[in-house]
Amino acid sequence: MAPDGLTRAVRRRLGLGRLLPLGEASDGAWLAEKAADSVLRQAAAEVAGLGVGVSLGRLRIGLADPDTAAEPAVPPPPGALPPGPLRIEADFTATAVGEPLPHRAERLRIALREAASARLGLAVTAVDLRVTHLVEAAQELVATTGPDEGNGGEYDDSSDSSPPQPVERQEGPEESGPVDRAAAAAAAVPGVARLTRTLGAPVQHTDGHLRVELATAAGHRALAVAVAVRRAVAASQDDRPTVAVLVTRVE
Repeated sequence: MAPDGLTRAVRRRLGLGRLLPLGEASDGAWLAEKAADSVLRQAAAEVAGLGVGVSLGRLRIGLADPDTAAEPAVPPPPGALPPGPLRIEADFTATAVGEPLPHRAERLRIALREAASARLGLAVTAVDLRVTHLVEAAQELVATTGPDEGNGGEYDDSSDSSPPQPVERQEGPEESGPVDRAAAAAAAVPGVARLTRTLGAPVQHTDGHLRVELATAAGHRALAVAVAVRRAVAASQDDRPTVAVLVTRVE
């Protein structure tokens, strides 16, 4: 790979953030931290919309206890975290007036945990919050948490300047290949918005293992889509390959 191509590949990989275990070890699915970040920020914005007076800042997700992580049931994506309970760590800004800060923090904590579970399928067991700013008026909340501060500068949207295109189903002899069959099967699963190319080809096939990379459509739980894709892809193959799914975006 040429140096500029390698640079772009590294930037795309870093832009995903951590690759988080989605569901249990047996589910064979992972979710990009960047994708989770967008959903959790939406949940925090919904709390703020109730007049609670909070605004989410830096947010990170990682293993709650790396020592208790399990072995994945299938080969994971490169650099992915092993399956295990997760911890959300986040900073937030609050107004100086309103209900007590502990009450507002608890509302935010509940919203983040519920969104992680219900909308995504992440096994979050702890949410650690820290107040980093107090402002006088609600109008000041937006100014304190711009895009760079919110993600700590670790997600690089410039690496995603070319939106991934849907993978079209092929007809005829070429569809008989395992990669083509896997791509067609995955793209046909309800809840799959499109297959993506952040880590390379949408479907990677090596030594009896398939990895499928995709974006989920709005209104679909990421874990449910990933599990359905694994089943559909496995059923499309003549042999019995292992299948892993990486969700890079949640619409």
